[in-house]
Formats: sequence, structure tokens, C-alpha cells
Amino acid sequence: MTPLSTLHLAADQKSAQVTDWSGRIGWIVGLLLFIALLYWLMREGWKWRGTLQSDLPELPGAPTEPGTAGLSMSGRYHGSTTAGQWLDRIVAHGLGTRSRAEVTLTDAGLDVVRPGANDFFIPAAQLREARLDKGIAGKVLTEGGLLIVTWQHGDKLIDSGFRSDHAAEQSAWVEAINSMKHPVTTEGTAR
Repeated sequence: MTPLSTLHLAADQKSAQVTDWSGRIGWIVGLLLFIALLYWLMREGWKWRGTLQSDLPELPGAPTEPGTAGLSMSGRYHGSTTAGQWLDRIVAHGLGTRSRAEVTLTDAGLDVVRPGANDFFIPAAQLREARLDKGIAGKVLTEGGLLIVTWQHGDKLIDSGFRSDHAAEQSAWVEAINSMKHPVTTEGTAR
């Protein structure tokens, strides 16, 4: 090869194509807009579910004299569903919001205090049963990992899921709530 042919070969080579930044930025912006659209649709679905459940009455507040505390636990509230339908989440009145919870069982009922979310109270006359289960909408654990409390609110039976910081104490809750439960008739009201 002569120096002239080497020079000619060098002139024929082309450099690698430079990244097209405008195309990449366009794709990134498009992806971010798509993600924002998905989050907006999920939020609208949550609000729509709340609208469908607007017939659910307001939650009762805790009584001024709740009585002596039989049991109390610190843990997490994982949400509420229609009784027997563990995927039908109830979002009305803040029942769909997961949160930390301080739960106290008294003679008057079950008091659920949730920092950063709506507190609620389940009167003793409305308690139906308690059981240990493995899941509720949005949360699945090992068998017996969740304390599920079934209660009557208006004309609807509701399952609420709790997880104690000390899971071993949950069986005592089942026994205590079931000893004070009120049976349900076929119409869904207490006898």
C-alpha cells in the first residue's frame, strides 16, 4: 500500500453516528406522559369506587366512655372489603386507606385509631366474628397472618384486615371478639 492509497482509505471512512438527543428526549417525555396518564386513571378509578359506595353511612365515632380496655394492639390496618369477597375493597369514608393503627377492644366495641387517616369505631353490637386469614385486597400473607374482623355497617357486612406487630397475639383477639359477637340472621341484622 502506498501512502496515497492509505490517505484515500482514511477519507472513505465515516465516523460513528452521533446520538440523536431530540429523539431520545421525545421518547422519555412520551414515556413520562404515559406513566402520568396511568396514575391519573388509577386515581379516577379510586374516586369512582368511592362514589359507587356512597350509600355506606358515616362511620360511628368512639364513645366518650368506652369502658376498660380488654385488649390493645399496635400494628397495621390493611383495608376493608365486602364480607366474603376479599378483593372487593371498600374505599368510602377512608376505609380503603392503609395505615398504622392502634386497635383497642373494650366492652363498647373496637376502637381503631389511625394516625394520618380517619379513625373509626365498631360498636360491640355490630361485631359479627373474627378469624385469622391469609389475605385481604392488596395484602396477602402466610396462612393466619391477618386478623380479619367482620362487622355490620348499615345493611352491609364488612371485613377489616389488621396485622399486629406481634402476630402471636392475634389468636387472643379472635377468641375475645368471637366471645362477644352477635349472631347474624338471614336478613343480615343481629338477632
